[in-house]
Amino acid sequence: MIDNTAFYKLSYGLFVLSAKDGEKDNACIVNTVIQISDNPKTIAVAINKTNYTHDMIKKTGVFNASVIDESAPFSVFEKYGFSSGRNTDKFTPSDLENRTSNGLVYVKDNVCAVFSAKVIAEQDCSTHTLFIAQVEECEVIADTAPMTYAYYFANVKPKPQAKKKGWVCKICGYVHEGEELPPDFVCPICKHGAEDFEPLK
Repeated sequence: MIDNTAFYKLSYGLFVLSAKDGEKDNACIVNTVIQISDNPKTIAVAINKTNYTHDMIKKTGVFNASVIDESAPFSVFEKYGFSSGRNTDKFTPSDLENRTSNGLVYVKDNVCAVFSAKVIAEQDCSTHTLFIAQVEECEVIADTAPMTYAYYFANVKPKPQAKKKGWVCKICGYVHEGEELPPDFVCPICKHGAEDFEPLK
């Protein structure tokens, strides 16, 4: 079944791309899936050749793209990652119940639409392969907005922590926070004086 409204969820956003190699399912996050024609409905995705998911798609010619929505926490990105390794198991048993008609797993939580597609052409692009695929099935999962890269960076990805300023005891490792270390400071743990402290690096 093809639900045309699902195509409104395609954007310059983030997707969990899933594929299969024999009995093994795998996935990674990609940041571009675009519609390139309406009749037939085709989409394109560029995947880094170092990715195991790339190898799976090259071998089988099919993939699913789950459109991540704005409800997704950072743990989703930690789980699937922006690359996939051959020995990585990213799906839980409950995930494996969610399959499209092509037999591939799709992600149901924190997702607003899912597409299953069959590769009809590919183009070598140096470090990536551009796969052009015909959409065989798609549906809207939730009436939510797809997550864009800009939204991910502004609202989901943890902000870098400011580097703490302070002094560390060379004897026991105790850290005294602050710009200055009083000259008469004594370590509360090992009782060594300020001369045995050095700035935090």
